[in-house]
Amino acid sequence: MFTADQIVAHLVGDYLLQSHWMATEKTKSNLAAFAHATAYSLPFLFLVPGGWSGVIALLLIGGLHFPIDRWRLARFVVWAKNGARGPVTATGYPDNVPAWLSVWLLIIADNVLHLLVNGVVLKALG
Repeated sequence: MFTADQIVAHLVGDYLLQSHWMATEKTKSNLAAFAHATAYSLPFLFLVPGGWSGVIALLLIGGLHFPIDRWRLARFVVWAKNGARGPVTATGYPDNVPAWLSVWLLIIADNVLHLLVNGVVLKALG
């Protein structure tokens, strides 16, 4: 579904180009989430086709990255896959799951969600 180039672009955008301010504020601030989504999109400049389809692909990659991170949507995916019982917690896992484990599993789910979205966008428009 996705190539090594897409994985590297994701990792560069989501980790190397994300400042501490973006990482700590993106779930609280539209500006921080927008700045992060914009920076995140930059490595994909090398992967999208030319013309309007490339512009649309970049807008979709950045535009979909924004809500996923701003509202930490991966936690709802985790919550749903775990049976959607009880209130949605910060990680989507019940409170009895060790904090270190629930955070790392949420990070993994978030990365998979981003990779899937990017893969669909690039397949459809690339």
